Amino acid sequence: MNTHRDKFLDSVVQSSKQSPNAAPSSQSQRDFYLQSKRACADLFEPQASIFWIDFIISVTVAYVAASIYLASNLTSLIGWGAFTISVVTMYRASMFIHEIVHLPKKETTTFRRFWNFFAGVPMMVPTFTYQSHLHHHSSQHYGTEHDGEYLPFAQGRIWQVFIYMTQIVLQPMLVFLRYLIWTPISFLHPKLRAWTLANASSLVINFKYTNHKKPFQHTREDTFWELFTWFRAVVMLLLVLAGIMPMIRLPKILLLAMTVLTINHLRTLAAHRYRNGGKPISHLAQFQDSTNITGSWWTELWCPLGLRYHALHHLFPGIPYHNLGIAHRRLMATHGEGSIYHQSVYPNFQSVVKELFAEIANNNSGKIKKNEST
Repeated sequence: MNTHRDKFLDSVVQSSKQSPNAAPSSQSQRDFYLQSKRACADLFEPQASIFWIDFIISVTVAYVAASIYLASNLTSLIGWGAFTISVVTMYRASMFIHEIVHLPKKETTTFRRFWNFFAGVPMMVPTFTYQSHLHHHSSQHYGTEHDGEYLPFAQGRIWQVFIYMTQIVLQPMLVFLRYLIWTPISFLHPKLRAWTLANASSLVINFKYTNHKKPFQHTREDTFWELFTWFRAVVMLLLVLAGIMPMIRLPKILLLAMTVLTINHLRTLAAHRYRNGGKPISHLAQFQDSTNITGSWWTELWCPLGLRYHALHHLFPGIPYHNLGIAHRRLMATHGEGSIYHQSVYPNFQSVVKELFAEIANNNSGKIKKNEST
């Protein structure tokens, strides 16, 4: 694993010499990478015990709280308190999918299967749906049409941001129908199956994304988890139709899913500057298009598992979440004020979104003036 890490870091340093796409800086790209590499070289080893303890506690609290919420009436303060706890802990438990996709499969087989059984299937997000995340980290695909987690907001209009937020209403229902109805249909013909895996099997915000570019292999185990998720959807519907589960629980589950998605969509909105218009950019430019949010204890609730250090994550995707805070503090001390790294740091969510909206307004103002002059 260390050899793989060293090769990755060396390739990053090498790419910094060759890439012409990063914004100019008084600090050379090569020096920035070398200094960052030395500062973080011992932080790439994941601690399995931390993963297991954190996830088990998170998912247990999430389901206990969700059970109290679902069993409570709509006027119960205890029920809404349990709802809040379940949202926070369920979101944290679900975000382990982000860690799983970045770790070698051979080293995380047991944890990945455990996560799929207790989180991926119940929440209808088995791990195969997040393989597309690797395109988001590719210098060839980041910010292009082959990146399912990127929309060029800074190049667009304000209303497009609000349209993006409306996905939280549609996605839970579309995902449910995808497994309940479309999963069995997809097996009727090989071409239909291939289309499903390429176009309807990835967690994305860019609905134009397809998994045709360097497609990820859908294994037999992936198919097992897909069918298990279909079974989960069928059982939930049958429980309602049989009168075993009250009908009111369906909209309550939908509200739970929508709230978790709302938090994730807001976090995603603050994770990047979204300045790329669709062309491949360098690894460093990828970092500079991303953000680190220092925040406070509150930030950890809506940016769990180190997601507040998103620019740092794009710089070194192999650093496990429990070491990102250490890496951030080291890099802040290693690089001086005004450095490439310091320029990625924001104090809170509001400062990132305010800058994004201002940039959208400025770009649109410039387009209007250009059109008037012509």
